[in-house]
Amino acid sequence: SPPARYPSPQGFLYTAPIREQGNIYKPNNKMMADELSEKAVHDVHTKEIDLVNRDPKHLNDDVVKIDFEDVIAEPEGTHSFDGIWKASFTTFTVTKYWFYRLLSAIFGIPMALIWGIYFAILSFLHIWAVVPCIRSYLIEIQCISRVYSICIHTFCDPLFEAIGKVFSSIRATVRKEI
Repeated sequence: SPPARYPSPQGFLYTAPIREQGNIYKPNNKMMADELSEKAVHDVHTKEIDLVNRDPKHLNDDVVKIDFEDVIAEPEGTHSFDGIWKASFTTFTVTKYWFYRLLSAIFGIPMALIWGIYFAILSFLHIWAVVPCIRSYLIEIQCISRVYSICIHTFCDPLFEAIGKVFSSIRATVRKEI
């Protein structure tokens, strides 16, 4: 039998597209089926995390990358004893390092839980409320814009054409008199 024909938005008839690989739920070829089952096994929750580079997207490069020299600096001519300077450097660096570890040990998991819940709610609202509302609005506004366009073309186009014809007969000349 001949392929089904469907009207396009412009009113032309077109043939329904044929997918060589089948639909995504029932793939025709083995390669696509294997690829889908691999994706199902390799889940986001089971991916390996990088314990060395913990900020691969560089989210905190400009915010919390604070070293001793960024906080405490002695200008030329105003120097403390070298031993005091070294002890201050060590105290600052070790305190910052271990206090961060202590805070992250105490509050890291609860904060991860809170942020996980927050982003889950945010994702849920975006997927199930915001995008459908925006899509619905765009569908409704498209209908209103068609009616508005018809009204403008019906009433304003003849008026503007008439005004254009009136002003098209006006001729202006510029003369320079000496």
